Amino acid sequence: MSDAPEFGKVVVFGVGLIGGSFALALKAAGEVGEVVGFGRSVGTLKQALDLGIIDRIGANPGQEVADADLVLIATPVGQMPEIMARIAPYLGAETVVTDGGSTKSDVVAAARAAFGDRIGQFVPAHPIAGAENSGAAAAKADLYRERKVVLTALPENSVLNVARVRSAWEWCGAQIFELTPAEHDQVFAAVSHLPHLLSFALVHDLAVRDNSELFFTFAASGFRDFTRIAASHPEMWRDIALANRDALLIELKRYEDQIDEMRAALEASDGQRLEEIFDTARRARRAWQASQK
Repeated sequence: MSDAPEFGKVVVFGVGLIGGSFALALKAAGEVGEVVGFGRSVGTLKQALDLGIIDRIGANPGQEVADADLVLIATPVGQMPEIMARIAPYLGAETVVTDGGSTKSDVVAAARAAFGDRIGQFVPAHPIAGAENSGAAAAKADLYRERKVVLTALPENSVLNVARVRSAWEWCGAQIFELTPAEHDQVFAAVSHLPHLLSFALVHDLAVRDNSELFFTFAASGFRDFTRIAASHPEMWRDIALANRDALLIELKRYEDQIDEMRAALEASDGQRLEEIFDTARRARRAWQASQK
């Protein structure tokens, strides 16, 4: 560990699971001198202060970002454009801004509109470490340990600014990968955003039935495993679904085609085709699970 922390001052917008865990991880590594927090709820900010996630509650965003080494915007993506517009005129010359958004093309577009010719100071990122719980109380210092973080660096980013954001996430224990914003959104529409949509849809379908209690009474491990992510933050996932709408609609159509194929096999009592689909899926799932160890 170096004598002085790598980041003297970090400003975090959104001190819940993502932003709070980022702050705690940097603190645990001894690589941040001070963390200043901003958020919509005074109660959440006070809780974050009490939990040691932040050192101060920020009052003036422009003043705080002016001398910050690093700014993390860890709010739902729908709130990011307004935050970017507020801080853009006050960024210090050496301040680097990053984000924790689950979509990237829309966030990059908002950043370009807000930062203009200073877009090189914004390095987009996405930590793949979400959970169904949210808020400051859910934050933990080891959330990112051995988890993936995707950087979607821009052509305008300097090597130094990308390296600083990479270093921050590495101090959190994360494994760093790089994609373009478009590649990122295509991939995560399929492996993250679509699964959430399906999970929400199944639970909603059962919840609005007249005899919903009957179904939930007998729901067991299969239902629990498939629907765990339906306990996720509704506002956040509303914003993600709308922000990545085009890619998500493509993946939803592909899934509908798969369902149509299975429906046709059921209607034809084609057990062989059903088994083929199930076997391909099982082998792919097991190979993926083995790769995660």
